[in-house]
Amino acid sequence: MITPAMNPAKYLTFIFVAALSFQSLAHADEAKFFPEKGTHFGVYYYPEHWPEDQWERDIKRVAELGFDFIHYAEFSWARLEPEEGKYDFAWLDKAVQLAADNNLKVIMSTPSPCIPAWLATKHPEVLIMNSDGRRNKHTGSRLTGSLANPIYRENVARIATKLAERYSKDKRVWGWQISNEPHIQGGADYSPSAHKAFVDYLKEKYGTIDKLNEAWGASFWSFTHNNFEQINLPGGNPHARLDFETYTSLEIARDLDDQANIVRKHGDGSQWITTNYAYYKGLKNVNPFLTRDTLDFASRTMYLSHNRMNSSGDTLAHRLGSGMEYALSADLTKSVSGYMGIMELQPSQINWGKFNSMPLPGAVRMWVWHAFAMGDRFVCTYRFRQPLFGVEQFHHGIMQTDGVSVSHGGKDFVKAVKEINQIEDQLQPGATDPFIEKSRTGILWSNRNIIDIENYKHHQDWDTWQHIYTYYQNLKRMGVDVEFFGESDELDPEHIPFLVVPSYQMMSKELIGKLDSYANAGGHLIITTRSGLKDEKGHLWEAKIQEPIWKLIGGEIHYYDHLPSNLPGKISFNGKSYSWHIWGTVIDPFEGTTSWGDFEDQFYQGKSAILHRKATQGSVTYVGAWSDDWTLEYDLLRHLYGSVVGDLPFDLPPYVFAHYRQGLWTAVNYTDQIIDIPIPPDATILTGEKKLPPAGVLVWRK
Repeated sequence: MITPAMNPAKYLTFIFVAALSFQSLAHADEAKFFPEKGTHFGVYYYPEHWPEDQWERDIKRVAELGFDFIHYAEFSWARLEPEEGKYDFAWLDKAVQLAADNNLKVIMSTPSPCIPAWLATKHPEVLIMNSDGRRNKHTGSRLTGSLANPIYRENVARIATKLAERYSKDKRVWGWQISNEPHIQGGADYSPSAHKAFVDYLKEKYGTIDKLNEAWGASFWSFTHNNFEQINLPGGNPHARLDFETYTSLEIARDLDDQANIVRKHGDGSQWITTNYAYYKGLKNVNPFLTRDTLDFASRTMYLSHNRMNSSGDTLAHRLGSGMEYALSADLTKSVSGYMGIMELQPSQINWGKFNSMPLPGAVRMWVWHAFAMGDRFVCTYRFRQPLFGVEQFHHGIMQTDGVSVSHGGKDFVKAVKEINQIEDQLQPGATDPFIEKSRTGILWSNRNIIDIENYKHHQDWDTWQHIYTYYQNLKRMGVDVEFFGESDELDPEHIPFLVVPSYQMMSKELIGKLDSYANAGGHLIITTRSGLKDEKGHLWEAKIQEPIWKLIGGEIHYYDHLPSNLPGKISFNGKSYSWHIWGTVIDPFEGTTSWGDFEDQFYQGKSAILHRKATQGSVTYVGAWSDDWTLEYDLLRHLYGSVVGDLPFDLPPYVFAHYRQGLWTAVNYTDQIIDIPIPPDATILTGEKKLPPAGVLVWRK
């Protein structure tokens, strides 16, 4: 097994080269781990938070409400190992048995996110440092462990081993969650342990200090190093920061791999292993694809109503939440191994958002149905009981604070569980939909590209994630199925007839050739602005601007422009005018390439902003601008897809979603309007109505 600590440079290559073969293995494992149709439902429960004489009542109530699994232990290190080398599993044994007595499967967790006080006191070096050199203290936070620290690693391995020895062959345990929402508190660790590990990573990656100096452009501002011992943790140099963020991604993945391998070593293969990745936009150095060969599949965390990320922006956005973030997290997670679950889904009001509004009646029900529609194999709610103490006192659960009354949102959640349990027998494994097959779209994904652009935005309004969301959301408005791919994955036009390459700033010549081959083989390629500005090292090409992609896109790029938001420019496409200000690329098409969109003003009025050319069997569309309200992108996608696929069945407003799962279509509405869903006249409605209200759910079968 290759790990980052052994060979960090080769580790990244190994992960992505192995991706396709592992994906096939993962699809086979789905039937092994989830032989039943549909979706399982469960809850987080913390026996250590409640008097022992309440456990039996609570766990029985979990089953009575229709849940079929329960989740334990991810924050319980201090209870499991109250003193160094002294363990207490009796309480957890009892909780596992109570679950079994009530026909509940158990998800077991490794407790690495929360370091016990005895470890932090004896070895303060196991705690991370911030960029100012201040060491974290044991103050009741989480994810504060220095993943690179050998003492931390030794202690994590020991508690994971003790748990695995006890439960990894236990038939009452269904599967494992490794850690919890894996990342590093504050984004990165600047401790001496991380510094040493980062330098070791650089030595392995570059071999010589001269190669590092060349890659980092170290001659700029006298950043040249004579040896690796002179390297500090990065500050201003963007290439050093890119390497540090990449190292951090690998370190997070290595920690998960180590723990997963311990669990697997002591098991018999009957239990699945996952972790719950969280909030990809906020955690740019967390890369779920790096654990693709170790975890059986990826799961995710999602809290929709925190109002810190995208939403519809209408009068009910604060109550209905971000359905777009929810959908993208599902498609991204599913793309890792072909299937997924949601490990944390809020059951009601939360405590850490901007305003923590009460969800609209029906909203929680809609969220649960949406998870089912997107294909989640399980939905676990965080949490069963609202805590009476600690940081999350106002984070509601399925139950109210008395422990016996179902909460406002809990009733919605339970209602959805019962409805789905009644309908999921109508799923038809293997069923397909002609539109889904003809329009399936890949999005080329790279954390390193996101990191590189975010380190140098070039316009104060640029948001790399929002650029990706612009295309993702508009694809979902058409009901298109989306998958995410890495550079080393096979790009097969038969499987993904369309491929979006959104602001893929760093490109190798090999990747450019691969994209050209995809289009010539029949794929329809959509490349967006900024793509190909740099080589794979993050250097600008020693050529004209983006010259290596000129042949691919069918035109010569002259320059790019940026405007203030109060003085936007205009672009024409298909007889309509669209506003832009963040990025506009000025292009001259080659012979045989069609200009689909032109600048209407500025000193380059009449020049091309959008190109389209036919490839041998497919096509290439280059979108050199980013519109202000994202309608240009939607209209362009509808034009392109309509010309290839024919009639498009959906023209949904933003934040209304239609998903296909094994013979069933499900639509959900995150807006404040009643939306008329265009279902076929011969469709059979199973749940809901064609006129879909806010927080509404409509399920139909053709």
